[in-house]
This record gives sequence, structure tokens and C-alpha cells, in this order.
Amino acid sequence: MSELEKHVGKLRVQIDDLRYRYHVLNDPEVTDAMYEGLMDELRKIEQENPELITPDSPTQRVAGKPAEKFEKIIHTVAQWSFDDAFNQEDLENWQERNLKFLEKELGNRPTDLEYVCELKIDGLHMVLTYENGTLKTAATRGDGRVGENVTQNIRTILSVPIILKESATLVAEGEVWLDRKMLEKINIEREKNGEALFANPRNAAAGTIRQLDSSIVAERKLSLTAYDISAGDAPDSQSGELIRLKELGFKTDLNWKVCKNLEAVLRFYEEWSKKKDSQPFWIDGIVIKVNQKKYQNALGFTGKSPRWAIAFKFPAEQGTTKIKEVYVQVGRTGALTPVALMEPVKLAGTTVTHATLHNFDEIDRLGVKVGDMVVVEKAGDIIPKVVRVLDKMRTGEEKKIKRPTKCPVCGGMVGAQDVSKTSNGENSVAIYCLNKDCYAKELERIIHFVGKKGFDIDHCGEKIVEQLLNEGLIKDAADLFTLTVGDLEPLERFAQKSAANLVEAVAKARNISLARFINALGITHVGEETAEDLAEHFGTLKNFAGANFEELQSINGVGERVAYSIVEYFKEKKNLNFIEKLLNNGVIVQKALEKKIGSLSGKSFVLTGSLEKMSRDTAKQKIKALGGEISESVSKKTSFVVVGAEPGSKYDKAKKLEVKILSEKEFLELIKM
Repeated sequence: MSELEKHVGKLRVQIDDLRYRYHVLNDPEVTDAMYEGLMDELRKIEQENPELITPDSPTQRVAGKPAEKFEKIIHTVAQWSFDDAFNQEDLENWQERNLKFLEKELGNRPTDLEYVCELKIDGLHMVLTYENGTLKTAATRGDGRVGENVTQNIRTILSVPIILKESATLVAEGEVWLDRKMLEKINIEREKNGEALFANPRNAAAGTIRQLDSSIVAERKLSLTAYDISAGDAPDSQSGELIRLKELGFKTDLNWKVCKNLEAVLRFYEEWSKKKDSQPFWIDGIVIKVNQKKYQNALGFTGKSPRWAIAFKFPAEQGTTKIKEVYVQVGRTGALTPVALMEPVKLAGTTVTHATLHNFDEIDRLGVKVGDMVVVEKAGDIIPKVVRVLDKMRTGEEKKIKRPTKCPVCGGMVGAQDVSKTSNGENSVAIYCLNKDCYAKELERIIHFVGKKGFDIDHCGEKIVEQLLNEGLIKDAADLFTLTVGDLEPLERFAQKSAANLVEAVAKARNISLARFINALGITHVGEETAEDLAEHFGTLKNFAGANFEELQSINGVGERVAYSIVEYFKEKKNLNFIEKLLNNGVIVQKALEKKIGSLSGKSFVLTGSLEKMSRDTAKQKIKALGGEISESVSKKTSFVVVGAEPGSKYDKAKKLEVKILSEKEFLELIKM
């Protein structure tokens, strides 16, 4: 057996394992995104090596076999799955294949081909059979030919008509889905009971429908959105079907659109890729269907999918890749974080090669090894993380990841931080470098210090900080304020102009607010928001530095762990000397600004989109300086939502809740008052 045949065998075993967990067992920890990458790889290999295709290959079947717990039901209409498109080229190729097929079937290429675009709801496919207007059966897709009879459970869904508005005999298809808020509620309960959390609404909907007790289904308030009449008296277009379903009493999604060409399809796709989080259900793409039934009928089906429809997926937030190496990063607090170096994988529209493994307890929990195929996840701007090991892909050459016994940078001892003095003795799973003079810790501390949420020193990025430290021009951040143009000019990458720019930027940064100064110190567990709370409470650096544990803990937003960390920071003579050195070198820490009476006091703001005239951080500072409050989420209590370019779902929610929306121009006028 060749190496390629062995690899194909392993791929099939792993894909089938994930498919079975997802489609049959409804494993709450598995998502279809986990194996899409593997399926794409297998399809490509089989296309290039057709002799390797076998009838039992995962590429040759529609979906999973039905579970045994429900009565089996044979579908009167075969159930299909859609082929996927991931970019414009895929879409253009699909259209060209269809035009060629129609030309062959009809004798000429149609010039009036149009499409219906619908939102692809991430739920559970359902087949509903009605006789003379009354619901007879409801069944899951199953393997496409045989499904599960879940009629009793579907009857509990209030959006499903038991009796249609007309006495029609037909088969309707739709998607069962769970509201986002209900998913959160269910997962809170499952966490309390020690049960695995549902990975997404699709898993939750599938798990709910498979409950034998229909009262549980009723409690979870599922919905069903209908989108197809696959048997019975149906209109001669897909758009007509959607209108007809609504007339019969079905819940339909009203966001569908008829598109005359692919350009219009792409505009619809771009629009919904930006506002996909605005609906109560999850959306993982759009479905594009040829509108005219005469062309649908001519195009027909392949062995597993309709030629006349395709799913245009949004950029994946999960993908599969291989871990090439694991290295350890040392942060400013000394925490040792294992990071996976991976083969490139595309997530959420960007190619990534690194993912965090968080800590070594997490490595043990996942059972991850160097050389493993893994599932990587990325949500928004969060650093990608490894969420699952595909252990059935292992070759036996994978290597165990060892816990470090020394700091990889300074060679110092490692261990847990001393937390014994907190009343609950809470321990962290992180491993720390215990050497107070560790180079890596100091480097990260200085990078944090000069960053945008600290002293915000221009022309002083990571490489410059590292260069200054390596050249011995600075030992800590306080030394930055003693640098001269003559010190910098001889260095590589520096000339008179760049040296003068840095010295000028450092001088400009000397005058700093108390909140930003506290944040710049990099005290463990003290972030931007906590720094602002501390500055507002204490008013001056002297008051803050002299605070005791009890006073710190009494401040809203400052817990026991944070209070302990602050007290320990100011016990260290090295830290006190550092602050004194900063002040001696010309740093001026302002007193906390008192809120101006009669300006924005009592008003809360949410910011969304990119501002042109200032950064969002600057806008937040101005709001707070005028007595206003910042919130990250929109509610009825929000006073204003400030909207910049390309706003997100917060803008849509503000309109829905009728919260006052300010353009950037209106906001700038407001803060001048």
C-alpha cells in the first residue's frame, strides 16, 4: 500500500468519526467546520487520483445514517446537500458549468438566468409532510433516504403550522434553529450540571430535537424557517415558493433577494458577511438558487447535490492544520505561554500560522503533541487557539510536549507565583519565570509601557525597544527619558531625523494621566478599565501607592486577587525605585481629572466603526473627561451610539432599540460643549 493510500485511509477514518459525532450523535463539541478542511483535501486527492475513489468514501455520501432511538421514516423526496463555494472564482465556475449544461440540454445558453439569494441558517434540516393541509410527519434528513420521525417534537414548535391556511398536500423543507439568547441560557444550565456545552445553535437544536421528552423541546422554544416546497403543487420559481410558503402560514426569512446576475449576488454576500450577527439565528453563509424552475429541472442533480444551487460560505472561523513546533513565550508578568507554530491555515479570511495553547494544563487536557493534526479556532480579533486534536490522523511519529523546567530566555527557575497570602489561596495553572531580572520579562514590560494604552510613545515599536535594550542604552522604561539624539544616531536604523523623532516623542509623552500611568506599570491583573477605576478613586499617585488591601478591595471593580497584586507590587523596593526614577527623569503624573459638571455626566456612550478625526481610545478619554461613561454593549439605557465608518451590529441594535445615533461630526460638536 502506497503512502498516499495510507493517508487517504486515515483521512476517511477521521472524517467519518467527526461526521458520525456531528450528524448522528450530535456531539456538542463538534462542528461541521472541523472537518470541512479535511473533506476539501480528500476531494482534491480523489479528483487527481480517481482510482482511489471507493463507494464508502465520505465524499460519496450525502450525510449520516439515522440514530436508532427514533422510528425510521423513508423520505418521499430524496434529501440533498449543497456543494460549497468559498470565493468569487468558485461562484463563477459554478455558473459556467450550469450554462454549459443548459446549452447542451436546451440547445442554447439562456440569457435570462436569475438567482434567489437566501440566508444560510445554521440549524437542523427538517422535512415536513402535509396531507390535505394537516401535518402528517416531520423527519430529519438522516442519510438522505431514511430519516428519523420527530413529529411529536416538531409539533411543540409554535412557528410550525399544524394546519395550513389552505388544504394543500405537499412536502415542505426548512431549518430548525435556536435563538442566540436561549443557547446562552441552556449552556449556563449545562455548565452548572457539569455537562459539555453546546458548541453552537445547530448542535443545540439537534440535541433538543432528539429529546424523547417533548416537554423539554417545548421549553427551549425552537423556531423553524421554511424555504422549499419539494413536492406538491409548487410555483414555477424559487421566489414564488418563498411567497407561497408564507401564504400557507409558514415562518419564512424575509431577507431573501432576487439577483439578476453574479455581481448582485456578490453584493448580497458582502452585505450579509458584515451584518450576519444581527439576526436571532446564526448564519454561516448564503444559499444561491437558480430562480426559474424550468432551469432547475433541466439542470437536475449530481450524485449528491442539486446543480442549480450552491452554498456560498462565509470565511471559516475553524480550520484543520498540523502543528510543526511548540515554543514558549515569556510575558511581562513572567507567565510562560506555549504557542503552536502550524502549517498555514485560513481562518476568518486571514492566513494564520500561530495559535495559543494557553498553558501546559491545557496541553494535557487536549492531549496535543508536536506533529498532530488539530482544529484551530479564531473568533473576531481574538488570538487563534487550538480546540481539538484529530487523534485518528496520527502516524506514530508525534512527539510529546514537555513542561519547561527553566525559563527559555534567561534560564532561571520556573514555578507558580506566590498567591498564599490571598484569603482563598487561589492558584493559577500558569507557570512563571521566577527570575525578577529576566530579559524577556523586562522587554515585554517596556513594550507594554510605551504602548498605546500606556505612555503611547511614537517611533518606539517592539524592534526599537529590543534594539535599545540589546545595545545597553536602557535597562528599564525609565531610561527612555534620558536618551539623547547623540545616543541614538550611531545605532543601525537610526539617522539624525529618526533619532530626533524618537527623542521628541519621548519628551511629548512625559506628561501623562494617572490612569494611563497605572496601566503602563503593568501590575499583574490590572488592565485599562481597572486602572481608570483606581485613578478615579485615589486621585493622585501618592494616594494610590499608599493604599492598603482593605481600601483597594472596597473599590467597585477591584477584587481580592487584584488588590493583593497591587499591594505586593508596592512592597517591592525595585518597583518603588522604578517609579521614583521615572519622576526624577521628568515624568509628570497628572491628578485624576474631575468630571465636569453640566457636560456628559450621567450619559453613557457606545462606539462602533472607525472614526476619522481621532482614535476610539481618544474618543473614550474625552467622554470620560467630560463625565460620561463607556459601555461595550447597546441597551435601552444607552444614551448615545457614536457611529464611524463600517459600523458593526451595535449600529443595527441601536436602530432597533431607537437609541440616539451620533455621526462623528455630531459627536465632535457634542464634546465641544
